[in-house]
Amino acid sequence: MDSALFTVELDRHRRYLIRVAQLQLRDPDLAEDVVQETLVAALGAREGFSGRSSVKTWLTGILKHKIVDAIRQKQRQPVISATLGDETDLEAFDPLFKDDGSWDAPPANWGDPESALSRREFMEMMELCLERLPPNTARVFVMREVMELETDEICKELAITANNLWVILYRARMALRQCLEQNWFTDRSRG
Repeated sequence: MDSALFTVELDRHRRYLIRVAQLQLRDPDLAEDVVQETLVAALGAREGFSGRSSVKTWLTGILKHKIVDAIRQKQRQPVISATLGDETDLEAFDPLFKDDGSWDAPPANWGDPESALSRREFMEMMELCLERLPPNTARVFVMREVMELETDEICKELAITANNLWVILYRARMALRQCLEQNWFTDRSRG
């Protein structure tokens, strides 16, 4: 890919990178800095980009490392710890289960999840579902499942217990399941 095309491709994904960084860092200025560092690193490593993944996936990987570095470097106390308790209530999911703990309505058949994950439309729907989550729930989910931070790191950063973390992750997964079933997997034409 020539230099001009590569620069256009980087610019095309900038908005997405900013959203991810802001979700994680909760600081627009720091998010902007981290995305700039990501783009500079990508420009510097352009020759090393083999094309085995999409540019967006490659940029997200670079961004992930930049965000993890920023999180680890922060010295201040987190400001969201008081609000995370609001997102750990499991009662909203009680209607999904029978009294014996089994599903009231089992999850829909998702067909071939690997195939769906490779489709751009699915990833756009996944992003939309993530945006619909409460902000702190989405943040915790992305920290664990996208950034692949360890439990101890997340708990320290957010000043929460491991139990709170698992409850928040459970809520995130259940809400994402519902959103994807309603907006993606119930539409049989998408396969």
